[in-house]
Amino acid sequence: MAVQADIPAVQEIYAYYVSHTTASFEEDAPTVAEMTARFQKVTAKGLPYLVATNGKQVIGYAYAGPFRDRSGYRYTIEDSVYVAKEALERNVGNALMNELLTRCTALGFRQMIAVIGDSTNAASLALHSRHGFFVVGALSSACFKFGRWVDAVLMQRILGEGDTTLPPKVPGKRGAAKKRK
Repeated sequence: MAVQADIPAVQEIYAYYVSHTTASFEEDAPTVAEMTARFQKVTAKGLPYLVATNGKQVIGYAYAGPFRDRSGYRYTIEDSVYVAKEALERNVGNALMNELLTRCTALGFRQMIAVIGDSTNAASLALHSRHGFFVVGALSSACFKFGRWVDAVLMQRILGEGDTTLPPKVPGKRGAAKKRK
């Protein structure tokens, strides 16, 4: 699990993607203070925020946050995975994704959504596909960044029993679904 002391390194990893790629639709890299606030918001909800390290150096991070705030989405979670440029192709993303999926399933979530910036983001699309995500659609030209229109690809993965059974109560959320009579 990440700790607050990891956030400056997390911010540095994310800042690269914001400044140099369309993997994120942010155009200005958030400050360490903003990334700390985001970290606290995720962890305050009891959701996983993970880091991968090489020795003491943070080389990647992943977290899961609510897909949407409306109560009907309470069993659906959205993932984010970023790997330091110098650690790409070292299985860091796979390790983070494995752990994130395990933890979100254990928390009782039933679906995980990935919103992937740019339909040409082959690495992220491949990572998610390797872990059982499937493309459910794309938002064509949803973002304008670096002087061009960019798509967002939506991928989804079933967690645990998915929609085959009624879900248990997720901590901090409304009760389980009830069967109609």
